[in-house]
Amino acid sequence: MDNETGYFEDEVFEVKDTRRTIIRFLKSMGRQKLRLAVVFLSIGIYTFFTIIAPLYSANVVDLIWNRIKEAAAGAAPFRITWEYGGRQIFILLMLYLISGIFYVLQSFLMASFAEKLNLQLRGEISRKLQRLPLSFYDRRQAGEIMSHATNDLEKMSEALQTGLLRFFMAVGTIVGSLVMMISFSVLLTVIFLIFMGISLFCTKIVSRKTLKYAARRQSCIGKMNGLIEEAYSGRMIIKAFNYEDASSRKIHEASEELASAAQKTDFMMNAINPAIRIVNRCGLVMIAVFGGLMLLDGRLTPGRFQAFFQYVNQAGEPITEMSFMINSMQSALASVERVYELLDEEEISPDPELPRQLGKPQGNVDFSHVRFGYSPDKILMDDISFSVKSGQKIAIVGSTGAGKTTLINLLMRFYEVNGGGIFLDGADTRELTRASLRSNFGMVLQDTWLFEGTIAENIAYGRPEATREEIVAAAKAARADFFIRTMAHGYDTVLDNDAENISAGQRQLLTIARVMLCDPPILILDEATSSVDTRTEMEIGKAMRSLMENRTSFVIAHRLSTIVDADLILVMQAGNIIEQGNHRQLLAAGGAYAELYNSQFA
Repeated sequence: MDNETGYFEDEVFEVKDTRRTIIRFLKSMGRQKLRLAVVFLSIGIYTFFTIIAPLYSANVVDLIWNRIKEAAAGAAPFRITWEYGGRQIFILLMLYLISGIFYVLQSFLMASFAEKLNLQLRGEISRKLQRLPLSFYDRRQAGEIMSHATNDLEKMSEALQTGLLRFFMAVGTIVGSLVMMISFSVLLTVIFLIFMGISLFCTKIVSRKTLKYAARRQSCIGKMNGLIEEAYSGRMIIKAFNYEDASSRKIHEASEELASAAQKTDFMMNAINPAIRIVNRCGLVMIAVFGGLMLLDGRLTPGRFQAFFQYVNQAGEPITEMSFMINSMQSALASVERVYELLDEEEISPDPELPRQLGKPQGNVDFSHVRFGYSPDKILMDDISFSVKSGQKIAIVGSTGAGKTTLINLLMRFYEVNGGGIFLDGADTRELTRASLRSNFGMVLQDTWLFEGTIAENIAYGRPEATREEIVAAAKAARADFFIRTMAHGYDTVLDNDAENISAGQRQLLTIARVMLCDPPILILDEATSSVDTRTEMEIGKAMRSLMENRTSFVIAHRLSTIVDADLILVMQAGNIIEQGNHRQLLAAGGAYAELYNSQFA
């Protein structure tokens, strides 16, 4: 019952539709039909030999018992030969051996089946995450999303191997054992069923409470994971603001809440088994008493008496463990439903079946009466219109939260507009595939993103097939070649977690080199030089001016000195464009841009 995670909410996450989740899960399992069929075949063979072995042992015991009675009466000495007893004992041992072999085999096959199903669903999650809009990620924490592809699926795999497999084995063994027990003695079977009913009743009552507590524990672990993830990703800020004690206190409070929920869950899970075992022991005593009387009356032979007890143990042990199996599956059911809720999330609109082909892009961009809101009832942008000609430099300025980055996200179709349209070389961007649209853009974001790999691999992220010569040329153009060559392994230097083994400015240079290597017709520079020192910024400025020649460029910057040469400046406020024009026009207008410019250079 480890590693459960839940939504980062205060309420308990519970299974909303058990029947629907089970049916859908069975459909997912059906994609592994062959493996599942082999698993059930192995379970069937194992169950068959498990049931047959005690029945055959009854004949063997009676045979030996009769031999003992003959020896006691002096009719013949007690001796077991191959013809009389030896062969029967050997066959009995073979039955138990075959049963054991198929037990191991079915465990192996179920593990293989569970991991294949795990791989299948993890692949579905991975593909799903690529089709989800950015709005989905805006309202989720990273730890929550990661838990779907890791903890939830591991929980499902564990339940299949330890819960579902043993459940089907138990059902087959219980049914088969009951049939044989009835054939031996209806009275003893009724006694067994009475005590089994008491055990099942206890299991049902406790399992309901266990599911509630397990769901609560899942929610607590999810909250805990979120706090730990925040503490790790924000560790430098936490230290800078001396927030260590407060952060630790929040984690400690979440830990106490988790401990309380886990304690209740574990208590309910661990308390049921001893209670059921007591009930079962009472049943065994009653069966022994009445069975002994039947043995004395001659209604049961010694062989059948001991075989009946074997069937009691074979049926009673699964019942004792039934609580664990049910709890395991119920707890996993919440995780499975969480996975399906993710897979049911609304996706981005599909690409057109017959997408429009641009040919060689020119870089003309038009926003025509664009309306957008993160939700339909809360419109952020209303009637946004402007035109950009090929090769122009467009600057977007405004205070934090004005909508600058949102405007770029709409251009890239990270979000869909609620009205109007965005056109690239006269083509509505919704008529293009997202891949073909985005291949025309190169982005240098404010927050640099580099993965764990070599510097060369990071530069070639947009063009994996690029040669080393092309990578070096791009690095030189971005003024990154010098610092790269000063490193011990040069372009083969491996960047560690978040590229913390190089400076922020160097990370910025690598992202610029990455864009230069792609050589896109349209550039998007979001605070591209905000993390670079003045000298490096001057060098990058020269490289950028060369790169932006004959290319459409969108630049987002707070420092107006970097965009005074822009062909078009868009001044944004509260999601709308309140002014547009070039530097001279906007200064002459004496509006918001002039006020902002004068405040920076007063």
